[in-house]
Amino acid sequence: MAYEGSCHCGAVVFEVSTEIPTTAISCNCSHCRRKGFLFSFVPYDDFSIIRGEDLLTDYYFNKHAICHRFCAICGCQPFGRGKGPDGRQMAAINLRCVPLVDLDALAIQKVDGAST
Repeated sequence: MAYEGSCHCGAVVFEVSTEIPTTAISCNCSHCRRKGFLFSFVPYDDFSIIRGEDLLTDYYFNKHAICHRFCAICGCQPFGRGKGPDGRQMAAINLRCVPLVDLDALAIQKVDGAST
């Protein structure tokens, strides 16, 4: 079952053509910690932007491993893109931007991004 997500104002909407995840990654790097991200990574081929691509702005930091994309209207960061360990393009879905996800039911995998 596919699922959708959006930025806060709804100008940017995306769809992921996989099942809703039951796990999420919580990273303690300076960016993720401040934003409170809960990420799920999916192959980029399973991800599509439904509307608002022209409103997205990119943000890179540190090693520039992930292109964090945010809405130029509301500033929300619903997803990003980068490469997985195997070199494949991945989408980093901010599960806090997916209304169907029960955040309290997610199994959280902690990642120590602050030390890398």
